[in-house]
Amino acid sequence: MYHARMKALSLALLFGATLAVVAAPASAVDLLSVYKDAQGNDAVFSGARFTLEAGREAVPQGYAGLLPTVSASANTVRNDVDVSSRVPSAAFVPGSRVFNTNNLTFSLTQPLFRWSNWQTYEQAKLSVMQAEAQYAQAGQDLAVRVVQAYFDVLAAQDTLTVARAKKAAISEQLAQAKRNFEVGTSTIVDTNEAQSRYDLVIAEELAAQNDIAVKRTALQQIIGKAPGDLAPLRPEVAIPPPQPAQIEKWVEAAEAGNYAVKAQEAAAEVARRGVEIQRAGHYPTLDLTAARTQNSSSGSATNNVGSDTTSYTLGLQLAVPIYAGGAVNSRVRQAIANQEKARADLENQKRTAAQNARQFFLSVTNGLAQVRALEAALTSSKTSLDSNRLGYEVGVRINIDVLNAQQQLYTTQRDLSKARYDTIVNGFRLKAATGGLTEEDVAAVNGLLAR
Repeated sequence: MYHARMKALSLALLFGATLAVVAAPASAVDLLSVYKDAQGNDAVFSGARFTLEAGREAVPQGYAGLLPTVSASANTVRNDVDVSSRVPSAAFVPGSRVFNTNNLTFSLTQPLFRWSNWQTYEQAKLSVMQAEAQYAQAGQDLAVRVVQAYFDVLAAQDTLTVARAKKAAISEQLAQAKRNFEVGTSTIVDTNEAQSRYDLVIAEELAAQNDIAVKRTALQQIIGKAPGDLAPLRPEVAIPPPQPAQIEKWVEAAEAGNYAVKAQEAAAEVARRGVEIQRAGHYPTLDLTAARTQNSSSGSATNNVGSDTTSYTLGLQLAVPIYAGGAVNSRVRQAIANQEKARADLENQKRTAAQNARQFFLSVTNGLAQVRALEAALTSSKTSLDSNRLGYEVGVRINIDVLNAQQQLYTTQRDLSKARYDTIVNGFRLKAATGGLTEEDVAAVNGLLAR
């Protein structure tokens, strides 16, 4: 009767541990709601959004170099002139002259040929493309960071749940070992071993509690508020394999669609336009100029008779650079070097994207295999624990055998959950490497959670 009660208690503890890992509180928040909170509150993503807004202003600034510039200037001068003549004349009256002169000018300059201005405008459009690609990459990174932080919290909670289940089981084994020692059916070694395991699991529980607090803080940093209870994965969840199943197709998609690659492609083109801008220092410029000037004066140095004049000018202004001390050639060489660096950076980014696609594809496929292996190991661990309990009851196994079997079972449960989390996160990283990660992918994983 006693042994039957012990077995039932142990099975209840095992069931309780498993249930704690997979059951979701009634008020749990899911991954999709956390992701939406992150879109509105994550400081990194908000910074990327404002960077994009600032980058878009490059186009109107570049276009302004193709449009006319209009300016106005005005001045007024008070003149106090003392005049005299060495040769007397009836028409000239010496003395002091005090008068004002005023000037008002409106001028317009319309560039007709300025190669640097046109290239600057084209460069500005490419800069916006680069900023948009960087913002899209920030969106991919946000989804990965949210999923990683979400499952980090679940993994920490699983570790704590397993530690508490181990503590409960070891506590019962410790009590039983003490009782058996008191009646003389076991040695003090069993009691000491159980006590040692119990002390270790207490330390493990404290470490797990601290880790949960750290992981929840990391998630809070992304969503801007304290996260509530998180919905865990459903029991016996099936994680879909990557589609397509060929690794080279993922590599090709990464080289073509990765947003970091697209941003670097735009940066390389910006650098090429930069060479043209510097070469424009050798080219002539041609502008259309127009001006209206109005002058008024209340007198002059020779008389006190005022005058008003208005003049209009319209013309072409040609400027031909001849020699600038070699500065233009130096800037061209500098721009060419920057262009070659941008090309090298682009090649490196493509290789990095391809390598990431290979790495995450293999991580997903190996993770799926690891999940299947751990699922089989979990079944075997349950069978092993039952066998060791039975052997302990009939006297062919000792207390340490049961404790080892329990620890193996709980460790396998934790490792299985962690393998599932890592596989899902690596699947997100794989899609992000190709630039194809969307909110629909977050919703698909959200469907794997317990309700």
